[in-house]
Amino acid sequence: MNTTENLEIERKFLVEYPDVRTLCVRRSAAILQTYLADGEGGSQRRVRRITENGRVRYTYTEKVFRSASVREEHERDISADEYAELIKQVKGTPVDKTRYAFDYMGQLFELDCYSFSDRFAIMELELRSEKQRILFPDNINVLREVTTDHAYSNAALANAGAFPDERREEC
Repeated sequence: MNTTENLEIERKFLVEYPDVRTLCVRRSAAILQTYLADGEGGSQRRVRRITENGRVRYTYTEKVFRSASVREEHERDISADEYAELIKQVKGTPVDKTRYAFDYMGQLFELDCYSFSDRFAIMELELRSEKQRILFPDNINVLREVTTDHAYSNAALANAGAFPDERREEC
């Protein structure tokens, strides 16, 4: 797993839950994302059940983290039977989210809205380089970057069942 063609450069941002009707949504999908026991060399493994346009598909992904924003990623489609077998290796709580992909100024953003929050969401952008300038949509309130904050990873959010910001307010 050390080819550069599978490198993903991604930055993540905590945003206020936007009105998705104001976005130029290219596609949306309901995703149930389940983390599995770590793979060889500490790779992160997951499976997804993705429902889009009434069709269900399944994927298996392995990621090796090279830095906070760069990872080597290998993903493939799998059968429903393979998904059912892999799901037995569950590690933690599954993530239930809706992903909206939308264009803004030549950039393809992905907005993840989680079933446990109607106040916050995570917006991601895959970059061509780590130094790429990001132009944010005017109709989305970006609160802060959370690329390097593990508390905002999908696995941590699922296990906590809330955003760290919401948990602090409960105290």
